[in-house]
This record gives sequence, structure tokens and C-alpha cells, in this order.
Amino acid sequence: MKQIAILSGKGGTGKTSITASFAALAKGECVLADCDVDAPDLHLILEPELKEKMEFTGSKTAHIDPDKCICCGTCEEACRFDAINDCEVDPIMCEGCGVCVYVCPEDAVTLEDNLSGYAFISDTRFGTLSHAELNIAEEASGKLVTLVRNNALEIAEQEGKELIIIDGSPGIGCPVIASLTGVDLVLIITEPTVSGLHDLERVLDLARHFNVEARVCINKYDINYEMTAEILRFCEARGVDLVGKIPFDPVVTESIVEAMAVVEFKDSEVSDEIKRIWEQIG
Repeated sequence: MKQIAILSGKGGTGKTSITASFAALAKGECVLADCDVDAPDLHLILEPELKEKMEFTGSKTAHIDPDKCICCGTCEEACRFDAINDCEVDPIMCEGCGVCVYVCPEDAVTLEDNLSGYAFISDTRFGTLSHAELNIAEEASGKLVTLVRNNALEIAEQEGKELIIIDGSPGIGCPVIASLTGVDLVLIITEPTVSGLHDLERVLDLARHFNVEARVCINKYDINYEMTAEILRFCEARGVDLVGKIPFDPVVTESIVEAMAVVEFKDSEVSDEIKRIWEQIG
């Protein structure tokens, strides 16, 4: 089974639009996974029909039993996060580390699961979608991404699909690492700006650390030919394949407004280039 992850060092590079087009070009022979659990948006284009919803408990919060607590102050003194005051836990400050449970002489403190978000399984016109949403201010996004990927793997095995397309989150943090590890190929979407080059280098370093093959696509390459040339030189120096240069075109925005992948919306130079990239990596 082949897994392809589409990543970017920053938001707004067109990663999700390209993912949706790849899903259309796969013609139903893939399972999709939206691993940007902090701000998922692939569903805006795919308009999924929900099949299954499951709770995600990714963190814990301390709770004090008032019937057992003698207000000795031991837990308050031990807490490094100032989450306990006057024998009460502030759930916002609590990190769920468990030191209060360990030091309590009366066994009055317990750790309880937080409802951190939800994972979903949905049908789309391009195939089954595994996706999720992390609740506001919750942590453990990497764990939720792992759940999304595990669900996608199970679905692929059940449906006999040999390809999983992963829409990852931007950056190089926990959810990106969880999206990247174990995949066969990562396609990094960048843009011809100084920050685009800087963030491309960071994601490439991350892929190399995890021994994942990486290829690069420059989106909106024609808005800054000088930076495009610099990115080309950088990729050549790093020995990384540049698989495509997508021009800027308002047709991409028009397709998003219509909740369509650009390759199914209208024939264009953008669509032709995305198809050419897909032929190289799909």
C-alpha cells in the first residue's frame, strides 16, 4: 500500500487544493486522510457525507475528591503549573502530568480523560475520507493525527485500496511529524517567497530525518521569478526533484468557491500542470 503526504512549511501555499485535485485524479481508487486536525478544510471542497463519528480523548485533567481531600496543600506545592489553588484544580492551567496524584497522601486526586476532539469517517465523491477536528485549546494533535491515519489504513484494507493520500498540516510540529512518519513519499508545496524557501528547507530537513523521500512543487511560481530560480537552485543543491511549477490563476479560487477541485472545475494551465505532477507521483 502506498501512502503519499502533501505538506507545506507554512499555511496558504495551496496544499489542500492540490490534495483535492489528486483525489479527483485518483478516480476513487484511494482513501483520503485530512491530517490537519487543528484547522481541517479538505471537507470544504469534498463536501463529505458523515458515516461515523468517534470521540477522541487525548489528554487528562486532575480532579480532587472533596470528600477525601484534607486540604494539606501537598499537591498545590508540587504543581509546577500553578493549576491547584485552595484545594481546587484549574482545568485550563492543568497539564495532566499526574504529580498531584503521586504526592497526595489521601489518594484524593485522580486523572480523568478530556474530550479533546472528534474523528470522522465520511463518504465523498472521490472515495472515503478519514478526518478529525481538535477542540479549541486542546493539545495532543499528534495523537489525533495518528488516529486519523490508522482509520485510513483500516479503511484501505477493508476496501482493497492501494493508495492513501494525506493532506498534512503546515509547519514541522507534532501533527506534521505524525503525518510524515512511515509514508512512501512526501510532496512539499512551496511558494516563491523568502519565507517559502525557509520553510521548505525546514520540511525537507524533517523528511530527511525520518528517511522519507521528498519532492517539491512550486505553487504560483510566476509571481516571483527571482525567488523561483533561487528555489530551483536550492533543490538542485540538495538533490531534491522539482516535479512541477504551478502558475497563479484565479481559476483556483473560483473552483474553491464552487466546492470543486480545480482539475474537475475547468480546463486550465493549472489543471494541466497538476495532472502532470500526478503522473509523476501517483
